[in-house]
Amino acid sequence: MDKMKIVVIGLGYVGLPLGVLFAQKYNVIGFDINRKRIVELGQFNDKTNEVTANDLKCVTKQSLDASQGIFFTSKIDDIRKADIYIVTVPTPVDKFNNPDFTPLIKASETVGKVIDKGAIVIFESTVYPGATEEICVPVIEKNSSLHYNKDFFVGYSPERINPGDKVNTLENIVKITSGSTPETALKIDNLYKSIITAGTFPVSSIKVAEASKVIENAQRDINIAFVNELAKIFNLLAINTNEVLDAASTKWNFINFRPGMVGGHCIGVDPYYLAHKAQELGYHPEIILSGRRMNDSMSTYIAYEVVKIALEKKIKIKNARLLLLGITFKENCNDIRNTKVIDLYKSLVEFGFLVDVYDPIADKIEVKKTLNINLLKQIPKNQKYHVAVLAVKHDEFKTFDPILYLKKKSVVYDVKSFLSCEVDGKL
Repeated sequence: MDKMKIVVIGLGYVGLPLGVLFAQKYNVIGFDINRKRIVELGQFNDKTNEVTANDLKCVTKQSLDASQGIFFTSKIDDIRKADIYIVTVPTPVDKFNNPDFTPLIKASETVGKVIDKGAIVIFESTVYPGATEEICVPVIEKNSSLHYNKDFFVGYSPERINPGDKVNTLENIVKITSGSTPETALKIDNLYKSIITAGTFPVSSIKVAEASKVIENAQRDINIAFVNELAKIFNLLAINTNEVLDAASTKWNFINFRPGMVGGHCIGVDPYYLAHKAQELGYHPEIILSGRRMNDSMSTYIAYEVVKIALEKKIKIKNARLLLLGITFKENCNDIRNTKVIDLYKSLVEFGFLVDVYDPIADKIEVKKTLNINLLKQIPKNQKYHVAVLAVKHDEFKTFDPILYLKKKSVVYDVKSFLSCEVDGKL
């Protein structure tokens, strides 16, 4: 195993930490079609903040050779003749919430162009059960002229990366493994077992591994949808939702989920993959899609609540200045993919607010390019706001003092129940 050549395709939140961990023991090539990303990594700069500059320096190689470490490249010729190809590209949904397999198909085409006989391809991207063998394998066969389970073999080991989490890191989370043949499954399990401190959990088939991954996030989505519905009900009853949840959590088997907007590239996306496959089979997944509808409605609901409270305070909505705190999809993470805060932003703008957005963690250039929002470099003290809405509970906002930035007659809405100061509204 020590002499194996491993290629990791896709160097984002999942692929880079995986490649760096493998590089501590193996000869690894990190491949990404984004040349700018390759240049940044060559300079030991990971804009996702998942890998430190020092960790990159320790494993990065400046040339292709057989030694342990990782070489970053965007050249397809550099990834030929590998023993293992690991695909870690995104699996998004389109504007109709249908699975978008474009990145996965293109990655499979790339593998098909360079793969040799005997190689193993491992997919980590979240898909519905059956997608690896129904979609990816035929693409590899077509582009390589090799035969599945005769000339090349496939495995599936779902990623469990939690962006921004410095405790539950890759090596500390049990890794599910599977393979297209018993021998392949054993090889893949031994490979991951060599780097995952928490150990592995081999399953009987690729489909089982795919299913186990997609239901992890579907389950969380449904649980959050339940507490979001509770928040709406308790708001009508003038009851503090978090106090109710704190009280209920004193029972040993109560699962303590909290209300909020559900975005990101996992919880807000993966359930649609499972729902899509179920509908293909003629089954309408009522609970899964109901949970999605509830969670997708929260941005608009929050905007209406802000407007209602502002009107109660006799604040004129048209051209009222509003400070929105946070734009990323979760706290202490600069990832803006599928952030639901943008939906909240658009709703507030439609109501007539003049919205300024401040997020000390998000990449200002990326936010402008992707969301067309100019982030504030800092909150201006000479500009007094009518409304402040905390949307993301970054640690930097713990000390936020509304008095410094708000007019005397103003509204503070705390989506995450995070602020220590007195607020006018919360979920």
